[in-house]
Amino acid sequence: MQNLARVQSPRVIRIGGGIASELPEVLAQLGLSRPLIVTDANLIKIGHVKRLTDILGDTAWGLFDEVVEDPTDACVDAGLAALGAHDYDCIIGFGGGSPIDTAKAVSFMAVNPGHVRDYKAPAQIDRCGLPVIAIPTTGGTGSELTRWCVITDTDQPEKYNLSGLACVATAALIDWTFTTTKPARITADTAVDSLTHAIEAYVSKRAHPYTDAFALSAMPLIATHVRTACSDPENGPAREALMLAASQAGMAFSNASVALVHGMSRPIGAHFHVAHGLSNAMLLPAVTAFSVDAAPARYATVARVMGWAQNGDTDVVACGKLIEGLRVLNDDLGVPSPSALGHTADDQMLHLMAGQALASGSPQNNPRVPSEDEIVALYKEMW
Repeated sequence: MQNLARVQSPRVIRIGGGIASELPEVLAQLGLSRPLIVTDANLIKIGHVKRLTDILGDTAWGLFDEVVEDPTDACVDAGLAALGAHDYDCIIGFGGGSPIDTAKAVSFMAVNPGHVRDYKAPAQIDRCGLPVIAIPTTGGTGSELTRWCVITDTDQPEKYNLSGLACVATAALIDWTFTTTKPARITADTAVDSLTHAIEAYVSKRAHPYTDAFALSAMPLIATHVRTACSDPENGPAREALMLAASQAGMAFSNASVALVHGMSRPIGAHFHVAHGLSNAMLLPAVTAFSVDAAPARYATVARVMGWAQNGDTDVVACGKLIEGLRVLNDDLGVPSPSALGHTADDQMLHLMAGQALASGSPQNNPRVPSEDEIVALYKEMW
């Protein structure tokens, strides 16, 4: 039987170059006037936060700029303290996935008891806190449109998914002009993160025609434009395409879920602090090769829509071209292996990571559901 579509998305979505200038109008539309900006120090350094506060003009805003990459429960606690220091009526998540995810977690933890780990998936967090306005600056995670956020535990190294209505931003302003300052490495990593979202949403056991439409639109945009955006950072059409693709892929995976790559990727980030998009890129070719035989028609369509296979190719040929295309893309984008970064993992660590991957629930959405030993073998292959 066809999966049912149960779609959650922001109430307000505005997309386009310069659209951030409409922030005051969006706040007024929602009856809001006292935002706490949740961001990181780098965005202050490069001037993006000043650009945002200039747009806010006389609006009474506050600032929390202590977000770290792969935000932790401690980061969320610090954000909660900042939120409680003044009478704010909304939160602006400004930056990549880390600030936006932190903003979401600060919002719902302000009204839900306990520790953030108490709410990890499959729990659904439906008691909502203050409205969150998401303004992405990286064009990768798609967090501005999803019902997910990811937080890292400091006591027991683990990245956990958090999901539910409380993780959906109230508004999203998607302005590609913020992304022209991204270095090539971050551009590559966030683009492959988006590509992984789109591919996994399309092959997920929870895929639906609604999510397929977003995934199939996002994939060719990324395949066509990622190399240009990395080599020519101020190329407007390439940046715009990647930002649009990130949002489309976000809508796709938010409502169809991710699969094995993400399940395996999160433990790499938790234990070795590898950027999320980079760990996805490390895994994507090997996991795709592991999975294609369980959904050859779907994977073949992925290859064809990205222009890596021809319509006349058989599914088997197209799947082979997909795997090769992903490997070539990693080579072109300079994706290293964990060992090349100096990371080592013994069998005990790999089994711990495999167990955490399975516990996340994401691998169960994969066309081919792996055992713990198969996940360990995949880790060893890509290491």
